[in-house]
Amino acid sequence: MRAVILAGGKGTRLLPYTTVLPKPLMPIGDQAIVEILIRQLRYHGFQRITVALGHLAHLVQALLGNGEKLGVKIDYSVEDVPLGTSGPLALIRGLDETFLVANGDVLTDINLEKMLRFHREQGAVATIATHCRRVDINYGVIHRDGFRVVRYDEKPVINYEVSLGIYIFDPLVLEHVPPGRYLDFPDLVTKLLQSGATVCSYPYEGVWFDLGRVEDFQAVHSTIDALREQIPFFDFSPQATDLRSGQAGRRHE
Repeated sequence: MRAVILAGGKGTRLLPYTTVLPKPLMPIGDQAIVEILIRQLRYHGFQRITVALGHLAHLVQALLGNGEKLGVKIDYSVEDVPLGTSGPLALIRGLDETFLVANGDVLTDINLEKMLRFHREQGAVATIATHCRRVDINYGVIHRDGFRVVRYDEKPVINYEVSLGIYIFDPLVLEHVPPGRYLDFPDLVTKLLQSGATVCSYPYEGVWFDLGRVEDFQAVHSTIDALREQIPFFDFSPQATDLRSGQAGRRHE
């Protein structure tokens, strides 16, 4: 199965670091974010990976090359102008079977094989991995009708189910991605829903960091030793990362 990594953004949430270093190359331990993601994809059986690039594309290409050192085949799609978070899919040829799309700044231990099975069992056209995020409101929240206060909530907590940044798509999705047009994922999902396509959520409450956020980027570094123990593909020793036998991928079933 084929995977697409979206790694063309400017990483504005991590400025000023991403002025000179593209977000996918930000380091986690002694590896770049995108290398960890590729190791995860390989761990779950993905052998062909297309990296969609834009900002500072040449630096990512210089690091990853053709993927040989990571045990996969890597090719690239480079946008000349920003196309949003889903527009780059229209540039990629050969997506004629079910494929996975991942943001280039995701760190998670989600089992991609199980997500793929779920997608097929549901008969979905698109499946979005989701995660529950808690938002603490550190104020007294006023609810009113006109000028009359009807309720007062002191520092409420709101739970949202948010996109984790990993998707499984059938080729039908590409019919809603116009070539050369800017398109973000929320707009793509809206188009799919309006067309009557089946779009599913795959809830996951395990490890997840959005490494485009400063808070998550710092949190990973503060727990990096624990993560090495918890996530098999996060350990970069030669013994742990030699997955050619296929045995390591069975440990997370």
